[in-house]
Amino acid sequence: MVHKAYKFRIYPNKTQEIQIAKTIGCSRFVFNHFLETW
Repeated sequence: MVHKAYKFRIYPNKTQEIQIAKTIGCSRFVFNHFLETW
């Protein structure tokens, strides 16, 4: 079995950067919340 991997880079515009930061921030908050609960 051969495993392949692809590397790529994205170049978001300013509104996309803001949306990505919000999404990552929300997921980090949820992860930390449930990690603390556990």
